[in-house]
Amino acid sequence: MSKDQTKSLFKSSIKMAIATFASRILGLARELTLASVFGASGTTDAFLVAYRIPNILRDLFAEGNFSPSFVPIFTEVNQRSKEEARKLLWSVFTLLGIITTVMSIGMIIFASELVTLFAPTFVADPEKFQVTVSMLQIMSPFLVVISWAALFMGVLNTLKIFFMPSFAPVFFNVIMIIATIFVPPYFEKIGVNGIIALAFGVIIGGIVQATVQLPLVLSNGLFPTTKINLLSKESKKILNRVGIGTIGVAAAQINVLINTILATSTVVGAVSWLTYAFRLFQFPIGIMGVSIAGSNLVHFSDAWKAKRSDEAISYLSASYFLSLLFMVPAFVLLYVMATPTTSLILERGAFTARDTIMTAQALELYAIGLPFYGLYKIFGPVFYTIDKPQIPVVVSIASIVINIIFCVTLTPVYGFKILALGVTLSMALNVLTQMVLIKKFLKLPISFFINLKILKLFIAGTACYFVTITAMYLFPLPTNFTTKITIFVLTGLIGTAGYTMSVLLMGEMAILKKTFKRK
Repeated sequence: MSKDQTKSLFKSSIKMAIATFASRILGLARELTLASVFGASGTTDAFLVAYRIPNILRDLFAEGNFSPSFVPIFTEVNQRSKEEARKLLWSVFTLLGIITTVMSIGMIIFASELVTLFAPTFVADPEKFQVTVSMLQIMSPFLVVISWAALFMGVLNTLKIFFMPSFAPVFFNVIMIIATIFVPPYFEKIGVNGIIALAFGVIIGGIVQATVQLPLVLSNGLFPTTKINLLSKESKKILNRVGIGTIGVAAAQINVLINTILATSTVVGAVSWLTYAFRLFQFPIGIMGVSIAGSNLVHFSDAWKAKRSDEAISYLSASYFLSLLFMVPAFVLLYVMATPTTSLILERGAFTARDTIMTAQALELYAIGLPFYGLYKIFGPVFYTIDKPQIPVVVSIASIVINIIFCVTLTPVYGFKILALGVTLSMALNVLTQMVLIKKFLKLPISFFINLKILKLFIAGTACYFVTITAMYLFPLPTNFTTKITIFVLTGLIGTAGYTMSVLLMGEMAILKKTFKRK
């Protein structure tokens, strides 16, 4: 891999990672606050189900499917003409506004039917059902503002502005924490369920997340214009790709729907346990996985659209290596330390020791898929850039079908934990298939993916596992919170040191220096 490509990729990735780290810390604080105030209760399940429904569509129109559809095309247009790029931005802004507003109105009108579809067992509890319906109706416009936030982020990343777009979710999390701690008592005083305060927090947080990025968009000359063409060639191309992606997203959301139904049919709290576990699992993905993937999308697209294919492949190689470099130790540490992580972060207030055990069991199974998730974030957008957007859709549908069969068959036997394992196995199948196809379309040798440097990372991960297990045995967590967090951090540092030293001892000092010595 090229030294220059690794340096450029890492610098932009680290900017995104620093901002995302702040966001994820506050995201964990948000989950901690939710767990402490409301616990893993039926009320929490109601909020999470209601929030999940607009989030399903968010995957389509925001960071899930929209970004890889938009960024390569906007990059190509921006290379050709700044003015055309400005027109395209506000054309897409208007299109997104129209489409998501219509969908938001649909969610408001059919809220009862949607809640019945996603959580049929809620119907037996009229109070829980009505609270869920009310929160869904309140949160429906979130789809509009968060889609605009994702659009602004894609534009700014294309312009090599990485920090503020990644930092914007911090504002959302701060508002949600405020809404969770301070607002519910006022709602309860007027006879309204306090959890509904979170629904209003979602809307306000989404508006702020979009708004804080707007000054940077405008300062780069991308002022709003009335000279837009809603159905220009580029707009149609974006819509076509989003349309293709919709099939994959729809299949994914059918998977989410089935998983939610299966979870709600197992035991009260299962939705919350899986959600909390997935939030903890997403922490390392958000810090480096998504940051590296987002940086790769921009750099790979820029080089590929400029016909610099060798440079684009070099960026992909650097992204592949950097992702595994960070995701392998993250997977090991999260797997080994699942229970103490859950206990330290979530176990307080209404979140009980039993909730910790159940959440940790799901977290262990999610953690196994961490390296695959990091690569999935990188590989999927590559197909959009090389004008083969149908490939990741077909692959995703196939892996989702297998996951649904797996979960429907085994959940009644083994319980809610199977839903976490199914997600991991599905992601592994997805990534391995994409790897084979990327090798074919980009004409890459097998050594691009399987080589000695990558093997060394997994050997180092094995060393990290045994070192961390030993540290946990030698330094069991006490009950005192201050000492507990000190021992927890020390154990994590020992495991990380074991991984790092293993990489160094296997002769990869140059790689680490090249990766980390960046100003």
